[in-house]
Amino acid sequence: MSNSSDDLAVLPKCHEPVDIVREDEGFVLVVKPAGLLSVPGRNRANYDCVLGRLQMEYPHASMIHRLDFDTSGIMVVARHKRAHAAIARQFEQRTTRKVYIAIVAGKLSDPAGEIDMPIAPDKDHRPRYKICETGGKPSITRYRVLSYDAATDTSRLELTPLTGRSHQLRVHLSAIGHPILGCHFYAPEPIQAAAPRLLLHAAELEFVGPDDGARVVGRAECPF
Repeated sequence: MSNSSDDLAVLPKCHEPVDIVREDEGFVLVVKPAGLLSVPGRNRANYDCVLGRLQMEYPHASMIHRLDFDTSGIMVVARHKRAHAAIARQFEQRTTRKVYIAIVAGKLSDPAGEIDMPIAPDKDHRPRYKICETGGKPSITRYRVLSYDAATDTSRLELTPLTGRSHQLRVHLSAIGHPILGCHFYAPEPIQAAAPRLLLHAAELEFVGPDDGARVVGRAECPF
């Protein structure tokens, strides 16, 4: 899932650290804070990013996947080419398991379900995406309601994307009438203003280690 911000804009400085939660021969598991790019932006002022910070300690580090600028959570970063290829193949073949936590507006009618709606770039409103039945790519998100807060009329969800389209979780939840709080792309103004940041967090990432073939499970505690 690619960065959500306009790379040509100058982004605010992120003062939060990138925490390393596991270090292996072929990869590191890290926790990205919200408000930090995964890779450098096209604007040279946006040089600060997860990859740049890690390359200070791991010179050969390379980015296998990305989290949006506004999203926090667990990521895996390769330390050498062989590990990169092995783990990237799993993302391409959809054998990794990713779990997100989100807080959305409203109460969902079903305690669990699946959103199956194709997604395409919104060429008239870049860098946004949209549901597109004719030219969109297949996109599937499973959700489970963890709790509902009647006082704020918000729901905490566990989200499992089965595909990895850009902005997938935000687009899907907005499309079913439950946009994520703090989302400046797909939520109405009151829901944008309901949180100081996008309330979307990558909580778990599971894949097969490139060296020993063992299952690797990375977790990052949700900050909201």
